[in-house]
Amino acid sequence: MSADADTGAATATRTAPVTDVHAHLLMPGLHADVERRAPEGVREAAELELRRNGAASQAVSGPMVGARIPRLTDVDVRLAEMDRQGVDRQWVSASPNHFYPWAPEGLAVWVAQEANRLIAEHVAQAPERLIGLGVVPLQHPERILECVDDAILGRGLAGIEISSFAGDVELSDPRLEPMWSRVAELGAVVFLHPFGCSFDERLDRFYLANTVGQPAENAVALSHLIFSGVLDRHPTLKLVAAHGGGYLPTAIGRSDHAWRVRPDARVCEHLPSSYLQRIWFDTVVHDGGALRRLVEVAGASQVVLGSDYPFDMGLDDPVAFVRAAALGADAETAVLSGNADALLGRLVEQGVRS
Repeated sequence: MSADADTGAATATRTAPVTDVHAHLLMPGLHADVERRAPEGVREAAELELRRNGAASQAVSGPMVGARIPRLTDVDVRLAEMDRQGVDRQWVSASPNHFYPWAPEGLAVWVAQEANRLIAEHVAQAPERLIGLGVVPLQHPERILECVDDAILGRGLAGIEISSFAGDVELSDPRLEPMWSRVAELGAVVFLHPFGCSFDERLDRFYLANTVGQPAENAVALSHLIFSGVLDRHPTLKLVAAHGGGYLPTAIGRSDHAWRVRPDARVCEHLPSSYLQRIWFDTVVHDGGALRRLVEVAGASQVVLGSDYPFDMGLDDPVAFVRAAALGADAETAVLSGNADALLGRLVEQGVRS
């Protein structure tokens, strides 16, 4: 990056707040309540995670999370870490272990609404710096709308966080149409963050469940949304994909080719690659070249700063990572500041915390 670009970016950063859209909250009390209400479900879910991740990875992940409990739960620690990173605002979403995709209907709705309450209480301790995203019971489509309204209208959260699938519910499922309509109507954000991977034992070593599984889950989920026409039917949907959208943005040419030559792949109205300009992607890609490619294929307006705070697979210094990628002054400022603010524009007008 040129000296002029460096100066321009630094000036912009001083005047525009830097926003991190991908940061997590752990709710130990919520999990303890779930354990009391459904001990068998929790046990079976833990066994599934062990099978999917493998014992070696689980032995590392437990202490890693344990050491980060203060950063995941304490607002003062969170704010101090944001200051260290040069982050002014942070979107706070539930740690994905709180999705509980196995939960039966009554428990799932209770979990979603209780998580929404706890997230709202957490961000309310620093409303000028923290923005909350709620939770919905994705595996029970008929109960989602009440939880969307609970999160956004009832708790003042800026949107919802969802996984890449839940049980037999893929993101292309027609039963989710009311959810897409409602969040689009409200101008709310949908943050797509996978939890777990359906490849199971094939990825149970070398931490492949995360390094390969998470990008694959992102790519599968986004492909369901694109190819099924969800983005055609809901053109104002504000969809933010974690982990840079996984493998899809860099392999989108194969999707375009299928759309051209295969009638069974031509359900969406336009080339699959065109929809990348209607999705937002975070910067958790771990490689400057990958970030530059993401900006190239999706557009500088569609990339937002993310850290995956505070997990070890996140970016410990997310602002420095973006600056080192040499995106150019205008793109850098958009990624660090303007794009996230624009996503929340309508909700800000409606009085949702920003």
